[in-house]
Amino acid sequence: MNQNPPQGQQINIELGEKEAEGIYSNLAIITHSPAEFIIDFTRIVPGVPKAKVLSRIITTPQHAKMLMRALKENIDKFESRFGEIRTEAPPDQHFGFIPPVNKDEKPN
Repeated sequence: MNQNPPQGQQINIELGEKEAEGIYSNLAIITHSPAEFIIDFTRIVPGVPKAKVLSRIITTPQHAKMLMRALKENIDKFESRFGEIRTEAPPDQHFGFIPPVNKDEKPN
């Protein structure tokens, strides 16, 4: 019987030129079923009422949880080096998007 721990398999990952350019996304829509998580990446632009899904990732719940952990680990490393990532906008800044106006209010 072999008592040596199993060795990890080395995987060669190829990155094509098109994929290396990446796709900018500022909105992700996440849905799930009992068997999978679906993450749709899109980009919303001020003044344009329509957005197109640029990329869809379908993965298992286990891989979704592993991705969440990996993202958290990387965010923690980033913040320890560069400072906290703020996710709330100051009251006068909307990051290019104006919130919906209440029908009874007049826009500024």
